Amino acid sequence: MLPIKDTVQSRSFPFITWLLIGINSLVFLFELSLSPAGLDRFILRYGLVPARIHWNQLSTLYPLFTNMFLHGGWLHILGNMWFLFIFGDNVEDRMGSSRYLIFYLLGGIAASAAQVVVDPTSRVPAIGASGAIAAVLGAYFVYFPTSSIITLIFITIFPLFIPIPAVIYLAIWFGLQFFPGVLALGTASGTAAGGIAWWAHIGGFLFGVLLAVPFSAGRRIRRWHPDEYRPW
Repeated sequence: MLPIKDTVQSRSFPFITWLLIGINSLVFLFELSLSPAGLDRFILRYGLVPARIHWNQLSTLYPLFTNMFLHGGWLHILGNMWFLFIFGDNVEDRMGSSRYLIFYLLGGIAASAAQVVVDPTSRVPAIGASGAIAAVLGAYFVYFPTSSIITLIFITIFPLFIPIPAVIYLAIWFGLQFFPGVLALGTASGTAAGGIAWWAHIGGFLFGVLLAVPFSAGRRIRRWHPDEYRPW
């Protein structure tokens, strides 16, 4: 289910969302410039390797932050940045840019921490912005449950564009993370089964759901009007 657009019009320019997209893109271009051996060293140094995290040693904790700016390929970064583009502008609009930036970074760190707690012995590097973006999705779930997500779905070879209420779309998305994550707990391959750090997604989303209201405290909650909906 690929989201194409949502139906809530942001009233402010999403500067931080575009800044984050730009930073992630620049880091990815830097990755492309590295030799295979250099890229492996870069990922091992700045990616999240849970077995190397020691909570009582500050010098080991920086990958909790740095891993959220690394990506493993074109599909990985394009998928993540597309979700950030679709959902980030409205969350930034509701929180304000400064709070949104702090929220995003803390959400990424919380997602990384969740992955380490659930799979502390893993030596497989986890990378990507999806944990932080999951926090954005969790906040969107709280702020705009009655929004619609125009979603591309393929029935055999035929594409369909279907409006799905955000609360349902994001509940399905969370289920697609939660159930594989639980099943992966009992496997020898750990929680990153299939190459996906499920618990980073779960932890990030729960962070967003729980912290969305505190991060928008004191800001005026605008009411929706017909002109806030984008025609499809």
